[in-house]
Amino acid sequence: MTANSFFDEQTEQSLVKATIVAKYFDAWASVIVNTQKRNPHQPQKIAYIDLFAGPGRYKDGSQSTPVKVLQKAIEKPDIRDRLVTLFNDKDEDNTQSLEKAIAEIPGIETLGYKPQVNNEEVGEEIVKMFEGMTLIPTLFFVDPWGYKGLSLRLVNSVLKDWGCDCLFFFNYIRISMGLSNPIFKQHMDALFGEKRADTLRKKLELNNPARRELMIIKELCQAIKSYGGRFTLPFRFRDATGNRTSHHLIFVSKNFRGYDIMKEIMAKESSRAEQGVPLFEYSPADFLPKQSLLFQLSRLLEDLQDRLLEAYAGRTLPMRTIYEGHSVDTPYIASNYKKALINLENDGKITARKSDGSRRIKGTFADDVLATFPDRKE
Repeated sequence: MTANSFFDEQTEQSLVKATIVAKYFDAWASVIVNTQKRNPHQPQKIAYIDLFAGPGRYKDGSQSTPVKVLQKAIEKPDIRDRLVTLFNDKDEDNTQSLEKAIAEIPGIETLGYKPQVNNEEVGEEIVKMFEGMTLIPTLFFVDPWGYKGLSLRLVNSVLKDWGCDCLFFFNYIRISMGLSNPIFKQHMDALFGEKRADTLRKKLELNNPARRELMIIKELCQAIKSYGGRFTLPFRFRDATGNRTSHHLIFVSKNFRGYDIMKEIMAKESSRAEQGVPLFEYSPADFLPKQSLLFQLSRLLEDLQDRLLEAYAGRTLPMRTIYEGHSVDTPYIASNYKKALINLENDGKITARKSDGSRRIKGTFADDVLATFPDRKE
């Protein structure tokens, strides 16, 4: 598939990707705006930046991510009045098409700031520009055709500032091949870091395709986390057959609240779940893999219950504290923790009570309910 033909018709995967980004933009913007209202001395603006924006619409008329995001903004006056947008694409035909698509959005004239559309190559100069700026709260979306322009420095140049989160679409097929090809060493080093990339190349030679994918995604997430205090969440896309991974959408945030919001969004967009535990992937063939990437085999509700008994033995904590402290880098969402705690209580393995001593509704486990775990038996 060529870059030009990519925008002929929107695939199911592209629709899911755009939906995830637009939903998170809406939730993220609402959180940031509410914070700004409580702190009038802060800048009263937010930004959305997309450096590989594409034409705005597919040739079949389907809306791409920039249009969906702008539509979300127009719906809410508080967001509409504050939003600054920057869209970029190195293809001049794409930028012209995008400008036309933006102009056709109903209510676009109500935005407080006119969308800016640039036609530039993403490289060192843009990275240096962002590194030298203190950005207003920004949602940064990076969706390159392959991998050129995508680097740890680019991601970090935006994430360094308060209220800034990042999503990038990771072409797994191209990057997997690039790691094995010396011609692309510079690009791969920029993405993983030179030392990590060299170590990864040596390990990949000894592993099968499934293990190779697991290692690549884990190392990329670790590379991002190496900058400190970050939450990463990958969402996998399979091809039409359901047998091969095509892309990953990687979310990065410095704040657990953002991580939690995105986890719920990605869970709802997953094509399959087991025992209510989402797989964090979308497959048009609705293919159920034997192992969900980044998460160990069969880590379902029973496994979660066992892990909670071990992790919190002899302690009493509210449900929300348990969830926030235990859920990072697992596939479990808040409802999974509530169900696991209810099961443990019903089995007599923990006791539970409301923090204020009031009565609980049977079969529920609110955020403030205290769970008491027994000491581990030697």
